[in-house]
Amino acid sequence: MGSPLHEAPSESFLQRRWKILVVEDDEDILNLIAYNLKGAGFHVLTVRDGLEALQMAKEEHPDLIILDLMLPGMDGIEVCKLLKGDGRTREIPVVMVTAKGEEVDRILGLEIGAEDYIVKPFSPRELILRIKAIIKRVNRPPAERIISLGPITIDLESHEVWVEERKVDLTPTEFRLLHLFLERPGRVMSRDFILDRVWGEGCYVTPRTVDTHIARLREKLGRAGRMIETERGFGYRMRME
Repeated sequence: MGSPLHEAPSESFLQRRWKILVVEDDEDILNLIAYNLKGAGFHVLTVRDGLEALQMAKEEHPDLIILDLMLPGMDGIEVCKLLKGDGRTREIPVVMVTAKGEEVDRILGLEIGAEDYIVKPFSPRELILRIKAIIKRVNRPPAERIISLGPITIDLESHEVWVEERKVDLTPTEFRLLHLFLERPGRVMSRDFILDRVWGEGCYVTPRTVDTHIARLREKLGRAGRMIETERGFGYRMRME
């Protein structure tokens, strides 16, 4: 996983001391991640099982959670589902860390709301760069609070989505995906462009992940989901109404 990393925190980024919860049952890996995060200027909390992670997330409300997939008692997938299903912890971004590298595991983690997925062994520098990119993205102040197109309305402050009079529950990734479509109505976007804008540069997921998330988003939007059109050979676009 590489040698310990000391990286001076930039003043512009660390205007506040971001709080990171690390959930990892391997003591050596836990200590290595915590050591490097502290060296990069983060405030670090650590736990070694899923139940502790859920309790700590509710009590401390960290800015980001690094979650190992293989945990004793309750695995990381179940922990992530519970975090994203609880209003107190739903908006906390989750980065899954595991030795499993199969595509099905990556897609499952992202489908249930994880922001990113990193496979062991990994570089501490890479992990820190991904964490910083996610924190900057989710804490970027929105240009405007309400965006509407046709029957769809999203509130960027409360993260609520409405289709006419029906409230729609989306995962954080689905919300960012819909936000991107509403920001660029009528414009065709490639899968690579969508990956960069929604998941961020350096997030190693496949274009198939975009297709999976768009299919789920269309289903949740109901009839309004037809506004997201497939441009074969190019990508997707949101039809202007």
